[in-house]
Amino acid sequence: MRLQHINILFLCVGLFLFCSCGNFEKIRKSSDVNFKMTKANEYYDKQDYQHANELYKELMPIMKSTRNYEALCYKYSYTFYYLKDYIQASYHFKNFTETFPASKNAEECEYLSALCLYKYSPKFTLDQTNTVKAYETLQSYLNKYPKSERAKEAGEYIDQTRRKLELKEADAAKLYFNIGQYKAATVAYKSVLRDYPDSPNSDLYQLMIIKAMYKYAYASIIEKQEERYATAISAYNDFKELYPKSKYQEEAEKLFKDSDNNVKKIKNELPK
Repeated sequence: MRLQHINILFLCVGLFLFCSCGNFEKIRKSSDVNFKMTKANEYYDKQDYQHANELYKELMPIMKSTRNYEALCYKYSYTFYYLKDYIQASYHFKNFTETFPASKNAEECEYLSALCLYKYSPKFTLDQTNTVKAYETLQSYLNKYPKSERAKEAGEYIDQTRRKLELKEADAAKLYFNIGQYKAATVAYKSVLRDYPDSPNSDLYQLMIIKAMYKYAYASIIEKQEERYATAISAYNDFKELYPKSKYQEEAEKLFKDSDNNVKKIKNELPK
């Protein structure tokens, strides 16, 4: 008996879906533009963004020169946003601002175009091309609308994109260090410091520069070691001056003492 009830339920659901699909196809094939627009808006209001999107797409070229075109473009862009198709949403929001620069919704759409790129941005371990685009677009928006009610939020997203880009760059530097490419690691960590001087991890990056220089010197031939240990000592002096209260101070000082002792040892061992 229970199985029979389940079968009846599935049959009812199937009939409902079939009828719904049939109704949508009738709407889609209708030549009555006003009817189709009304139904598209009804789908939108019911949050059925997939069906609304399909109808809006067909209406876009037809409505292009009408007074309803602006509202259509606005809602069409939002359907992509709600469907989490952020690349398409970003494109259409941007297209809206370019098509209707004087619209009351132009600023909102310009912001959403940037926000969609941010939402599409992958985790820091992956390619960050879209993160760079998100950062540039958000910054462009903020420059254009510094007093916007969305300015604070835009600034927060900019900080988050910068943090992600910093992590990506620092991760690459760490990889060089881990595989023993100490010269490349030094260059990479210096680049991170130059690009993100206000990072809360700047003392760690400076420590890693000292470490990389120390290990590079240690792995060098004897004739090159004194000069290369000296660069590690110089990097330590910068660390000590810039980060006197760093939690890495003890580790940095050990590297300095080892470098200094090695320089003294080399001077005694090298032929006069």
